[in-house]
Parts: sequence; structure tokens; C-alpha cells
Amino acid sequence: MINDPASEPSPRDRVVSSLADLLLGTCPDRVLRVAIDGPDAAGKTTLADELAGILTDRGRPVIRASVDGFHQPQTTRRRRGSLSPQGYFLDAFDYTALRRHLLDPLSPAGDRRYRTAAFDHLHDSPLDSPAREAPSDAVLIVDGVFLLRDQLRSCWDLTVFLQISPAESLRRALQRDVALFGSPATVRERYEARYLPGQQLYQASAAPREHAHGLIDHELPEAPHVLRWPE
Repeated sequence: MINDPASEPSPRDRVVSSLADLLLGTCPDRVLRVAIDGPDAAGKTTLADELAGILTDRGRPVIRASVDGFHQPQTTRRRRGSLSPQGYFLDAFDYTALRRHLLDPLSPAGDRRYRTAAFDHLHDSPLDSPAREAPSDAVLIVDGVFLLRDQLRSCWDLTVFLQISPAESLRRALQRDVALFGSPATVRERYEARYLPGQQLYQASAAPREHAHGLIDHELPEAPHVLRWPE
């Protein structure tokens, strides 16, 4: 029998499918809280969406959320200056709201009544969506930057950090974020002044690569290289 190379799963498919298998078998009797962390433009949202799709297809309920739903108001985010890396790392997100509305309700001691977002940063206004009740066996998958900082680390049952170089982060941003920021020059300025140095502060403060259960080199998204697998 001749194997058809076209029928073989790709390196990415193998990694994503293995992660999905791991999630399916973890905490089947309660809500599983999963963080997909990594630098800006690392591919966190794409991976989280892929995992959510597989888990849904296999019958386990999924709650998808992003730290972007828990921004601080613009006056707080920009109080150190719009290009401040300290402002990005320290002031961008409302972690109290993230815990109160999402992570604590879905903890083993929580009531499972959660909200996936509390603030619309594009319109700089609070959100007041009603709380929903999670199924008892749901998987919460949250993507975003800085999820393994000290005040959040204990909130996760399983964490994955996607590692990419600063140069690759900027390269992807120049493809992805021009419409958001208006020009390639503005994207470059914001990344070089704020986002990349903000990630350096995060690495120095929280060491997320060392603390993540799983560590994946995501420089080539089509061929992710597993550096550490969750036990």
C-alpha cells in the first residue's frame, strides 16, 4: 500500500490535534481554564480558535475569550504616555475585572456565571452584557498577552506560551496592523517603542517561558516546534 503524502497530517495539524486531545482529557468533571500566551502577533488567537473548533466538534463545550475584552479605559492605558512600554505592561488591562467576571466564576469554587468581556477598547466604553452560566465540563480558552503575570498565574489549569522573535513579531504586525494604526511607519513606531519593550519587561518580571506548562516555538506557524509539553 502506498501512502499518499496529501493525506498525512501537517506538522501543525499534529501539534494542534495533540493539544486538543490533552484538553479533552483534562479536568473532565469541571471547568478547565486554559491560557494561550505569547508576544504580540505570535498567533495566539489563531491557535485558540483552532483548539476551540476541535473541542466543539468532539463534544466538549468551549468558552472563548481574550484579554482584549478587559482593557482599561484609554485615560488609564495612556497615562504614562501612548508609547510607554511600562504603560503597556502595567496599565493596559484590567486584571481585577478579568478575575471577577471570568476567571474566578469559572474556578472550582466559582458559581460558573461568567462574562467574556467587560470593556470595548475600540469605543473606549464599558460593556454591560448579561452573565451566562457555563456548563460544568466547559473548557475556557483565553488568548492574550501577559496572561502568566504573577497575579494571574494561579488562575490557570493549563498554560501554553507561543515563542517568537521580536523581529518576527514586528514583521507580522506590519502585515496585520496597518489598517488599525494607519500606516507601516506608525506600526513600526508603536512596536519598537511600546509593544516589544513591554514584552521585555514581562519576560524580566514574570518569566512566562519558564512558568508555562507548554512552550512552543511559533516562528514558523505551519511547523510549530514543541520545546516543552504539558505534563
